[in-house]
Amino acid sequence: MTESIRSAIASGRLKAGDRLPERELCELTGVSRTLVREAMRQLESEDVIKVEPHRGPFVATLSRDQAEGVYQVRLELEGLACRLFAEKATDAQRQALKEAFKELQAASRRPDPQARLRAKNQFYTCLLVGAQNEALGSCLHILNSRISLLRATSMKAPGRIKESIAELSSLMEALMARDGQRASELGQHHVRMAAEAALKLLATGEPK
Repeated sequence: MTESIRSAIASGRLKAGDRLPERELCELTGVSRTLVREAMRQLESEDVIKVEPHRGPFVATLSRDQAEGVYQVRLELEGLACRLFAEKATDAQRQALKEAFKELQAASRRPDPQARLRAKNQFYTCLLVGAQNEALGSCLHILNSRISLLRATSMKAPGRIKESIAELSSLMEALMARDGQRASELGQHHVRMAAEAALKLLATGEPK
């Protein structure tokens, strides 16, 4: 239930500032009001949604400064994850990442944002498993809640999806070559480019 709402936000189906009436969420997810309320409490604790008196819950809006902060932390953590994967991943974990990337490439050519989101989530899940650092995985899982508010924004940038796949293709080469330093640099470059795309749109006030 919680993941369904988070995915709807990350894919752009629910946008920053959108109200989240219980009835509509029940229809969207097909679950009871009790489960919807539990999900709302969880997402509120993650700062993904806000609840205001007389207005109810709505999708949180990040300021430019807040978004910059999220990307700064994500850049460091994902750079570390890429380095650790390159240095520590088993053959089975490397193969799982290859398969996840193939699915991500295929999903990027389809007009379904939910499919792209699922494929990208699976890619990062495989990356973190191969990094073999539980603390790092926990930190990125928490941060991912706020990243979900920004992912749909960055992907609105013209040509961003194609650029993202090209960046990840270069990253995959470094990961498979077990080049930890290069993998870290390319992982950070990917985050930096996503940040540039999202922050540019936030600056123009396009996503509301």
